[in-house]
Amino acid sequence: MQWIFTAPRRALALVSAICVAMLAFGLYLQHAVGLDPCPMCIVQRYALVGVAITTGLASLKPQTLWIKLWSLLALLLAGFGAFTAARQSWLQWNPPEFATCGRDFYGIVENYSFSRALPMIFRGSGDCSAVDWTFLGGTIANWSFLWFSAFALFLLALLVRRSRA
Repeated sequence: MQWIFTAPRRALALVSAICVAMLAFGLYLQHAVGLDPCPMCIVQRYALVGVAITTGLASLKPQTLWIKLWSLLALLLAGFGAFTAARQSWLQWNPPEFATCGRDFYGIVENYSFSRALPMIFRGSGDCSAVDWTFLGGTIANWSFLWFSAFALFLLALLVRRSRA
């Protein structure tokens, strides 16, 4: 476990690779299995892409400031992804009484202003509360929350450790 702090660039590259693998699995579920993502799933994908890019960029240079800045941005994106996944998990555990399928993410963004589209995306729809896939008792949103939380804890530990050094 010590290698995480002695070789932070490798650990950050590993986080980026895990994010890419998760994105590939999400695309597999969408295109091979036939699960259409809801608006909250798409937001989580964008957060995952952001974590992958920022941790990948953080792993490129050995400068401490470079690693800290990109890791901090990755931490914020992981927190945002965890928040979205937690909200979707809550919707799955407490589905609304009148679930209606809303527009897809792109339809919302294209047809409404940003100030109206943002609340619509996070409100969720019947699709966001549906449980279409489970693994070991957890839904996609549950697993997404766990991974985003793990990334956030790792990045926080890395930033605290780098600040003390």
